[in-house]
Amino acid sequence: MSQPQADAESELKKKLRIIIFGTDTPAGRWFDLALILCIIASVTLVLLDTVSSINARWGGLIHVLEWIFTVIFTLEYGIRIYCSAHRWQYAHSFYGIVDLLSVLPSYLALFFPGANFTLIIRVLRLFRIFRVLKLLRYLSEGNLLLKAMMQSSRKVFLFFFSVSLIIMVLSAIMYMVEGPENGFSSIPKSIYWTIVTITTVGYGDITPKTELGQAIAALTMLIGYSIIAIPTGILTAEISQEIGRHRDLRRCSNCLKTGHDQDAEYCNKCGSELQKEP
Repeated sequence: MSQPQADAESELKKKLRIIIFGTDTPAGRWFDLALILCIIASVTLVLLDTVSSINARWGGLIHVLEWIFTVIFTLEYGIRIYCSAHRWQYAHSFYGIVDLLSVLPSYLALFFPGANFTLIIRVLRLFRIFRVLKLLRYLSEGNLLLKAMMQSSRKVFLFFFSVSLIIMVLSAIMYMVEGPENGFSSIPKSIYWTIVTITTVGYGDITPKTELGQAIAALTMLIGYSIIAIPTGILTAEISQEIGRHRDLRRCSNCLKTGHDQDAEYCNKCGSELQKEP
């Protein structure tokens, strides 16, 4: 390839990269907005295709439109790979994997009927709306919640492990008390009943018939109400602590307010400049 051709190709990649990966230009914003509209339309078609009356009347048109969107997304993915400055980094990123998974189901459906319903994965591509609408600043709040969940993971695991042991004991007792004649045909079946009861869902497909079994069922329900709020309390406490970690004790010299964000330069109450930490 001659140098002018190489320069022209490099310039083309640069322009495409600005449009596809950037949102600071009108073309980039229009591209992302058009992409989001296509994603919403594509996901809507997948949802409508599962309605039998709509599928019977418009199934052929929906199938054609799904393939049109698949071709559009396939071309878009190929162009992203072509113009990306770091191709493998993009391909292994969250968005790169989701972009690939959003087109694979249509091609897999050619060999495995029914696989096209996994096109609902395309809804994950709507995460790009944070970047398009400049909502990235809200991701810090999501990071705070994620950190709180990770901090409380051991406590929540211990809680669920303890609940699992309680469920196993209650299931074995119900299996012995009620037996197969009352629907408790096995311990796994009893475990299903105990989980449904302790979570206060209560489908009613299996119910104890004996008085002792009903008493155990009442106890199981009370246990469920007693422990259902524990995970919420654990997470709430961790969120409160995590919020505290993101605050500092600098006092505003004007209004004397404390508890500002660590990176704050001005008081969020009166607007006065905060003193730098020594």
